Amino acid sequence: MRSESPLRIVPTFTGDLAADDLGQTLLHEHLFVQQPEVDRALPDDEWDEDEGVRDAVAHLDLLHERGVRTVVDLTVPGLGRDAALVARVASRTRVRIVAATGWYTHDVLPTFFRLNGPGRLVDGPDRLAELFVGDVTKGIQGTGVRAGALKVVSDVDGMTDDVHRVFAAAALAHRETGVPVFTHSHAPSRGGLEQQDVLERAGVGLDRVVIGHAGDSDDLDYLQELAARGSFLGFDRFGMEHMATDAQRIEMLLALLERGLAPQIVLSHDAAIYSRVTPPSWRREHTPHWTMHHLHDRILPLLRQKGVGDGEIRTMLRDNPRRVLVGPGNEGQR
Repeated sequence: MRSESPLRIVPTFTGDLAADDLGQTLLHEHLFVQQPEVDRALPDDEWDEDEGVRDAVAHLDLLHERGVRTVVDLTVPGLGRDAALVARVASRTRVRIVAATGWYTHDVLPTFFRLNGPGRLVDGPDRLAELFVGDVTKGIQGTGVRAGALKVVSDVDGMTDDVHRVFAAAALAHRETGVPVFTHSHAPSRGGLEQQDVLERAGVGLDRVVIGHAGDSDDLDYLQELAARGSFLGFDRFGMEHMATDAQRIEMLLALLERGLAPQIVLSHDAAIYSRVTPPSWRREHTPHWTMHHLHDRILPLLRQKGVGDGEIRTMLRDNPRRVLVGPGNEGQR
């Protein structure tokens, strides 16, 4: 299934951005991954908000020097999304930041959602769908910043009942708003195929879907199956070498490029300026290259050495993200 989007512009933390002005775009990153309930019980001595803002601005300014103009922050509720905090960063950097909505869970939802909703103990409207649509159309957490992306998650547990609820709510929000869907998938179990099935049955055009973390896979047949159905493949964890090495990711990427699939590949890191889950001290020791500038500093030079042309790099870093964010046929419209 393919879809058309009514979008002509992309909302960002600092105002609407025309498609032609997106420039090089990293589609799957995080500024601040937080765990507020954990923090209230176990404060983190590695976190200081003002220092975090300064670090984020400095990091994004490095990206701007390397040619990146837009970053999609896929931090949604469940990962401690704080739109007001990100807005502090956005106001101080030239890189445009796109916000996301959705809910991060790969198994169960919070008790509130389990007990509230259609046919549940507290019968009423689908509060997930209400949240997602409201974030896109009205703005997030009273900031007025509208979400330009929807985020859904399934992992090794597959499509649990609660995960399916999130997918259904995101599909409804997509149908109402045209905003693209980004997934977190479990590559070893070929989980992106199940995600495609669920989203397609719910009326989402698969050409408006990015199967996140597809680049974790070393199964070329699986990746080609995903691409054949029209979705974009997220090679979006460069530097995250505890999941797959950069050499493995590059090998699979080159195999797909040889098969002419550059128009369906997007590049990113899934990195964070700060993460409560994998704190800075752990990252410095175990994943020193897992940063948002790793692509430009190390991966793109390696790809060029292996014969990848500037045209293919431009396709994956500029043209494809634009198609994802505004939809087919709308790339040049304002």
